Amino acid sequence: MDKKEFRLLIKYCFLKGKNTVEAETWLDADFPDTSSGKSTIKDRYVKFRRGEMSTEVGERSGRPKEIVINENI
Repeated sequence: MDKKEFRLLIKYCFLKGKNTVEAETWLDADFPDTSSGKSTIKDRYVKFRRGEMSTEVGERSGRPKEIVINENI
C-alpha cells in the first residue's frame, strides 16, 4: 500500500468519527502490512481538524528537485 492510500484510510477514520487510538487499532488490525505510526496518524488528524482535507503532500522548502548545471541552462 502506498502512502496516498494510507492517508485516505486515515481520512476515512477521521470522517467516521474515530479518535487516533481507534484509527491506529483499526489500521493495524485490518492492514498489518502497512507501517502506521502514531505520529503520522496524529499529524493527519491535526490537519483534518484545521480543515485541510487534502490527502496530497504539499511542496516543501529546501533543496530543489533538479540540480542546475551548465547542461540544464
